[in-house]
Amino acid sequence: MAKGSPQVPDEEKNGTVNVPGPKVVALGGGHGLYASLSALRRVTDRLTAVVTVADDGGSSGRLRKELGVLPPGDLRMALAALCGDDEWGQTWRDVVQHRFRSQGDLRDHAVGNLLIVALWELLGGDEPGSTVAGLDWVGRLLGAHGRVLPMAAVPMDIVAEVRGADPSDPDAVSRVKGQAACAKTPGTVLGVSLVPSDPPACPEALSAVEDADWVVFGPGSWFTSVLPHLKVPALARALTGARARRAVALNLAPQPGETDDFSPQAHLEVLEAHAPDLRVDVVLADRGVVDDPAALDKAVQELGGRLVLADVAAADGSPRHDPALLAQAFVQIFGR
Repeated sequence: MAKGSPQVPDEEKNGTVNVPGPKVVALGGGHGLYASLSALRRVTDRLTAVVTVADDGGSSGRLRKELGVLPPGDLRMALAALCGDDEWGQTWRDVVQHRFRSQGDLRDHAVGNLLIVALWELLGGDEPGSTVAGLDWVGRLLGAHGRVLPMAAVPMDIVAEVRGADPSDPDAVSRVKGQAACAKTPGTVLGVSLVPSDPPACPEALSAVEDADWVVFGPGSWFTSVLPHLKVPALARALTGARARRAVALNLAPQPGETDDFSPQAHLEVLEAHAPDLRVDVVLADRGVVDDPAALDKAVQELGGRLVLADVAAADGSPRHDPALLAQAFVQIFGR
């Protein structure tokens, strides 16, 4: 098999804008990053996703444990989000997202996870660049409208400081290890760290951040998908020092187990606590879920930014972003 990343063609692609937009780097993982990428690919054709690689549950966790690879699940979801709206894009999106329904060893494995890991092995396993090259090849197959990169070159574990994880001692602070455990822990998550504490950042991710016009944080699981990027030292330095403007897209609802009872401004306070030197230019929130716009606006100003309220929620009332409405909000933000 040919080594290295494929050359992605520059032809016009269905599902994205037809003129060059700003260079945008979107950070996160899982369903939150899927939402932002589904919107951003409609806004710009210069889009890079930098994805959390700490998953230790489900299909990703099994592949990580058996083969020692980066957990591919959040990377797969990002690639699926970048598929176009034509028949090719939607078919391949469904293929890579498909999970086997057997009762055997393949049960619940996602096809895209296996495809990504197979390419990593064929391209040289631990050879430098093989991880990114494998993702580029999958992106080419899918006709992805953007590039997907891991935030770090090695798999890692998230460790959360949690108050009240033991219901019998609600004031005690304990450590919970692993993304799956952190996402479901009882109690209040106070902060997160990574093991290893200084993982090597993906060089291509650093370059993308340094070259970006905009960096977008969120929406997504705050402690297990968004904040971990700021705990990779080299990536955190790039994010705080980059010339890019920075936007934060807030969630539509607290996430059970991670941010129960969090107000929108509490998310920003936690962000500031994890990255005191990070300045934010814009915070985007759905106007229908903000109970106290004045308090949120104050929190945004303390980060150096301005608040944008827009209707970005899905019409069915679920806590999901509507891709078209979210895209319109990003057009407004990037255009100023």
